Amino acid sequence: MIKPIKNNAQYEFSLSRIYTLMQKDLKVNSPESDELEILSILVKEYENVHFPMPKPKPLEAIKFRLEQKGMTESELSEILGHRSRKSEILSGKRKLSLAMIRKLNEILNIPAEVLIQAY
Repeated sequence: MIKPIKNNAQYEFSLSRIYTLMQKDLKVNSPESDELEILSILVKEYENVHFPMPKPKPLEAIKFRLEQKGMTESELSEILGHRSRKSEILSGKRKLSLAMIRKLNEILNIPAEVLIQAY
């Protein structure tokens, strides 16, 4: 019977079990594939509570996403619609406007909650 993960020992055991299950060729909807799915959900929840990941700062997120997508800062200027403001924004001298946040969210898929943070 699978139980909630309440301590680090149970967490480590669950990780080990997940690893073991992932090495197998599991059939969909088999008891072991269900176990893998449930353990993964429990581990994710335990990690969210005990090892929370801080949100990246807006400028870090923009630079990271540009790099991920292989885009240049010139392409960022096109997204923002202001060639001169791009360097001011990336240096932190100018804040993002609501319109810029919307475009960055839509085009670069950066979550709005990351972009609206103070920096």
